[in-house]
Amino acid sequence: MESVGKGMKVSPLEKKKEGRMKSGFWLIVIGAALWGADPLFRIILLKENMTATQITLIEHIILFIIMMPVLWKHRSELQGLKLRHIGALLFLSWGGSAIATIMFTRGLSSGDLNTVILLQKLQPLFAILMAKLLLKERLPKHFSWLLIIALAGTYLLTFGFAFPFGNISNFTQVGSLFALIAAALWGGSTVMGRLMVGQMQPVTVTSLRFILALPLLIGITINQGDPWLVATDAGTLTAVSINLLAQALLPGLLSIFIYYKGLTTTKASVATLAELSFPMVSVLINWIVFNQVISIAQAFGFVLIWVVLFIISRNSST
Repeated sequence: MESVGKGMKVSPLEKKKEGRMKSGFWLIVIGAALWGADPLFRIILLKENMTATQITLIEHIILFIIMMPVLWKHRSELQGLKLRHIGALLFLSWGGSAIATIMFTRGLSSGDLNTVILLQKLQPLFAILMAKLLLKERLPKHFSWLLIIALAGTYLLTFGFAFPFGNISNFTQVGSLFALIAAALWGGSTVMGRLMVGQMQPVTVTSLRFILALPLLIGITINQGDPWLVATDAGTLTAVSINLLAQALLPGLLSIFIYYKGLTTTKASVATLAELSFPMVSVLINWIVFNQVISIAQAFGFVLIWVVLFIISRNSST
């Protein structure tokens, strides 16, 4: 294909392709931003004496009921799947949807929250490594520097200008290890998702991600044998039910569907930077819900990340 230089006309086909890439990038930004509300739902449910596995199981039961008819409608897409596609689907469902969600939820309940959030910023490193190894992706120009700037922005969002480690043991606690496992699995899921949206429609990938995870979650829940502490009064039960439903549909189903839709035209290595919209939404939620005013350092980190997102979106076709 002939390169387009200064003063040269861009064909309508090239313009259309570039537009799809840019819109796909911003769809991932929106989908990841919806994940920013997820910890809010989980923390509320943890306060109701529900375990991380129980929360994740109920969430997937709700999504199973919703997505099973969708999968049945698109069942023809399951034909001709190769072994690598089955492996990718199992990684997405068992690793990214089941185990990673449990690990992150347990991290929120047993570890330092700032440390757990910071460790999630390692997702791009895992995703970039797997994208280069499995998808043979060529990174955009100056990608390494943009990644460093984006990670610096997430650092400022989490800790400001202060050095966070009063004691290095914060990063060796059980909650931190849970968060690290979640970061690795979610980073890998970005790559596996990119592989699968080239094989089937985003709605089908979304359905399989949640449906295939359910048997594993049932087995883990039974094996753990934790008691179910169900609220007895109608008010609390209603509030918990609404919370579970909202969590499953908003940061769960809707965000993943939008995310996979954007992933159809976006490299996994680029998508992982778009996912950094998550911490920005988390900061806004802390400000609005918990009255935690955004500091100058956090505002600066916010700007850094959005500058990187803008530059990457402008060059996502390279």
